Amino acid sequence: MNPQTVPSVAVSDVPETLPEGRVLLDVREDDEWAAGHAPNALHIPMGELAGRLAELPEDSDVLVICRSGGRSARVTAYLNANGWDAVNVDGGMSQWAAAGRPMVSEIADTEPEVI
Repeated sequence: MNPQTVPSVAVSDVPETLPEGRVLLDVREDDEWAAGHAPNALHIPMGELAGRLAELPEDSDVLVICRSGGRSARVTAYLNANGWDAVNVDGGMSQWAAAGRPMVSEIADTEPEVI
């Protein structure tokens, strides 16, 4: 599937608090996640996803996010091909931060940022 044809949603259309049955899946690397991520997101790096699919609730809609939207588009296509209802978050965490959405850092005494 061409990454441009995967279902996508704008950051502005993602609810601040996800309703029951929706998961925000962050597929960035560990250092990117630690620097700053959306609160309550599920972190599974793209390279580990195939081995960690059991961590994704099967009955949930999955919003997939990375830094800018490229990796998440590939993951969205993969998940949709494997039975999930996944949607790519356009612009990724870069747009998330630019929109002033809440972020948290895993690094003590550090303001969250997108790297």
